[in-house]
Amino acid sequence: MFWVLLLTISLVLIVQYVRRRYTYWQSEGVVEEKAKFPYGVLESVVKSQRAFGLAVYDVYLRHSAKIVGIYMMNKPTLLVRDAHLARQVMTSDFGSFHDRGVYVDEKHAPLSSNLFNLQGASWRNLRTKLAPSFSSGKIKGMFDTIDDVGEKLVQHLLGVIERSPNDEIEMKEKLTTYAIDIIGSVIFGLDVDSFSNPNNEFRACSDMLVKNDSVLMKIHNMCVFIFPPLARLMNRMGYENEMLTKLRDIMRRTIEFREKNNVVRRDLLQLLIRLRNTGKIGDDDDEVWNIETAKSDLKAMSIEKLTAQAFVFYIAGSETTAATAAFTLYELSMSPKLLKEARDELDAVMERHQLKRGNKFTYEAVQDLKFLDLCINETMRKYPALPFLNRECTQDFKVPDGDYTIKKGTPILISLLGIHRNANYFPNPMDYDPHRFDADIMNYDQSAYMPFGEGPRHCIAQRMGKVNSKVAVAKILANFDLVEAPRKEVEFRFDPAPVLMPDGGLPLRLKKRL
Repeated sequence: MFWVLLLTISLVLIVQYVRRRYTYWQSEGVVEEKAKFPYGVLESVVKSQRAFGLAVYDVYLRHSAKIVGIYMMNKPTLLVRDAHLARQVMTSDFGSFHDRGVYVDEKHAPLSSNLFNLQGASWRNLRTKLAPSFSSGKIKGMFDTIDDVGEKLVQHLLGVIERSPNDEIEMKEKLTTYAIDIIGSVIFGLDVDSFSNPNNEFRACSDMLVKNDSVLMKIHNMCVFIFPPLARLMNRMGYENEMLTKLRDIMRRTIEFREKNNVVRRDLLQLLIRLRNTGKIGDDDDEVWNIETAKSDLKAMSIEKLTAQAFVFYIAGSETTAATAAFTLYELSMSPKLLKEARDELDAVMERHQLKRGNKFTYEAVQDLKFLDLCINETMRKYPALPFLNRECTQDFKVPDGDYTIKKGTPILISLLGIHRNANYFPNPMDYDPHRFDADIMNYDQSAYMPFGEGPRHCIAQRMGKVNSKVAVAKILANFDLVEAPRKEVEFRFDPAPVLMPDGGLPLRLKKRL
């Protein structure tokens, strides 16, 4: 009898807890997305029906309030729908939202301590040290490596159309290979060519991120965002991300080889080695490439922490580069007038900089492609590489023009896809209109455009990401004709990665330019 009574009381308490948890936003007086036990807004994600960014976008479309209460499993989270409030969260009131609220453990799991995850003073200190890595001068120093990978992309595509001149080419796949090779070359300091050797060590390692079916990895990746304490427990019990450990081993071998043989390359790894050995990178765009070593016990950063930074640059940079370039080409193939404008500009710039097809591009020439800049901007509006942004409330914050105070510890989500496709901010949002960004037009709400985030935690490598994408598009337009295609809006498929994955890819037909 006692056990029956105990069980009954336990069940009643559990039911009361669940009911209270899943009516949290009602009790707070906040408009809410009706909770679906036990997954909340993650139900379609768990069932592999919608990617996370699309699930959040669906909620965005169903409501009109500035803020909407949602549930990620049993975790009450606030969706900020209003673009001006979202910008305020990331900029002027950054002090109340300076962390992302995801798992990080610098001491026991240094591979988790990347710039995206770090909090407070640790984040600010590392951000300050890494910022000089992505100056225009540093990127110019790395440009030859980027251009080399772009030329390998061209040669590969020439071979494809020679073998099958009438076949469509899945451009997103090709540009993913291009982006991964740039990461391998520029960030990890490797001499990789995945077009001619698709089974190289770095590509095989990066494929693990997409193809790994490990249940433990999926649970850990979800807990990083949804339930950090469980992610921490898994690491303390010995769990390691296999891809990260392989990247760490690659990084260690490459650094040891360079230091032993006094090898210098103008790439990001060289800058990270300098940071490890001296504690800073420096602003001098010529002197930073010199070798400076230090005794092992004086190294400012561990190999694990360097790998963590390289990994987050890989995650952010590869998808941003590949998706932005592929979606740009896809849209241009359906817009003959825009395609002609882009190619006419490219031809004029190449002539002005005395470049011929087949020659290396220059950093200055790519920077001179102003209309292509507008195209890249419009692509990142319509197809933001990361369709959502996240923050955590770090101190109580009163919502302007409202009577609600966001409590410390509340997770914040911003649907970038929702804001960027909102007609209140961008007229005719489904139209691909690069000229909306013309300085003399600007017929959109500038506060609503945030493809790289905003404020102190905006993407540190955004300049490099745009250069990489422009090089890919420019190389293809210089060497190929895009065959005109009928307009067809992209549909997206489920993918566990937090990005927009086109269903069926982005097929294009190319012809060698005469």
